[in-house]
Amino acid sequence: MQLSENAQKVLERRYLARDMDGRLMEDIPGMFRRVADHVAKGDLAFDPQADVQALSDRFYAMMTNLEFMPNSPTLMNAGRPLGQLSACFVLPVEDSMEAIFDAVKNAALIHKSGGGTGFSFSRLRPEGASVKSTGGVASGPVSFMKVFNAATEAVKQGGTRRGANMGILRVDHPDILSFIRCKQDTTQITNFNLSVGITEDFMHAVEQGEDYALIDPSTQKETGRLNAREVFDLIVDMAWNNGEPGIIFLDRLNADNPVPQLGEIESTNPCGEQPLLPYESCNLGSINLNAILKETDGKYALDLDKLGQVVDLAVHFLDNVIEVNEYPLPEIKRMTRESRKIGLGVMGFADLLFKLKIPYNSDKAIETAEIIMKFIDDRSKQASRALAKVRGPFPAFAQSALAKGEPIRNATTTTIAPTGTISIICGASSGVEPLFALAFVRNVMDNDALPEVNPYFQQVAEQGGFHTPEIMRAIARRGSARGVDGVPQDVQEVFVTAHDISPEYHIRMQAAFQKYVDNAVSKTVNFAHDATREDVREVYTLAYALG
Repeated sequence: MQLSENAQKVLERRYLARDMDGRLMEDIPGMFRRVADHVAKGDLAFDPQADVQALSDRFYAMMTNLEFMPNSPTLMNAGRPLGQLSACFVLPVEDSMEAIFDAVKNAALIHKSGGGTGFSFSRLRPEGASVKSTGGVASGPVSFMKVFNAATEAVKQGGTRRGANMGILRVDHPDILSFIRCKQDTTQITNFNLSVGITEDFMHAVEQGEDYALIDPSTQKETGRLNAREVFDLIVDMAWNNGEPGIIFLDRLNADNPVPQLGEIESTNPCGEQPLLPYESCNLGSINLNAILKETDGKYALDLDKLGQVVDLAVHFLDNVIEVNEYPLPEIKRMTRESRKIGLGVMGFADLLFKLKIPYNSDKAIETAEIIMKFIDDRSKQASRALAKVRGPFPAFAQSALAKGEPIRNATTTTIAPTGTISIICGASSGVEPLFALAFVRNVMDNDALPEVNPYFQQVAEQGGFHTPEIMRAIARRGSARGVDGVPQDVQEVFVTAHDISPEYHIRMQAAFQKYVDNAVSKTVNFAHDATREDVREVYTLAYALG
């Protein structure tokens, strides 16, 4: 196993099993064997005579060759007492005191098990609305979000992952202005990412400069009107200030909802890449594209045969995870098994572009993204249909939007996650992001400072004769090779980093991947310190225009 020192540190700090006194009970190969053995047992549900050991060996090889990695809770909890393997959950928040505090309790149980939660607060009546049972007035979504935030702070996910939440409010909720402004004070609501749930009607009103109606969710009556363009400007202004709120296109999520008979999509997981129905969970895993390259005489090419084999095995792995998972709530078990959603994504995309000598901010890179993701999406559907022949389609298939096609095992198969720590384990660039810097110091848990230089860049610099201490220091200071004396021009063009790339190319890359992803794509748009509000507005409107 080609693990970097940083990968080993992260695995030891966060993933390896420990006893009650905090002593390590397993080594790194032991962790991967534990996960492979446990997930392979999923086959027994369909074939009591299945060769579980042979399958475990294949899963083990795929992970230890760093070709595929499941989401963190699977690595942490498979084959251990907790047994909760999903990363993403969405919980409903109904408009009653009992339901609100049930959701707080359920979120705490999920955080304890290493999962992240998403909520829509759009069903809660607005601040100041009357409450019949007490004769009092409602305190509104933002005040209840503070309760969820405090509960998350108290749990802190058992110390291995911090609790993370997504909070969404529809743009036509009467409290939308206070929601958009609620993180103006950055000490408030610190355990939430926030997104405004945007409708197509609202975006049309923005384009036309028209007013739109605010609707009280408890009475369905109009309570007022706002100018859509002014609200959009406020979202842009807040996002320009501190990066929040994001925007999420609710109508688009539901236009692509494969199981509308089970409910409406109203929220996503904390990083936004996994839209889910209330009580659904999803299991994610990512293919390391950097490990799927073949080299001939120093020239690299994508090995499509190998990629296809990894996709097939990864879909099998993720479907088995649904089988062997210990769900934190019976409702989550029922909903998850009804649609059997999985989310296969990628990491190492920036590494792949470096080796193929393609600048990230080029039309060739956009085209490469589409080719790779279309292949993965198509192949994952084939693999899921093959499983359906043996195991049956997902239970909600007959009434689903997919019912006209060939039976399929999983309602969704593709998602692109940020792959935070699993990309460190694989020594790969994260998700579909460009490299943030060619050389930098990474801070992990309790401020461990881990220095990193991109190994492939180091290799190119050594072979090209420009690996000198002065040049490397200059690159570490800037994070980028752009404009560094002594670095050849063609190398500067290929080894672009996040801040060398215009916001437009960040969004175009997201759109390219989204074209062939069932769920969504986690993507950061990096802005220079002197970016204007207009630059932020352009990114949001371009995202809308590119679907």
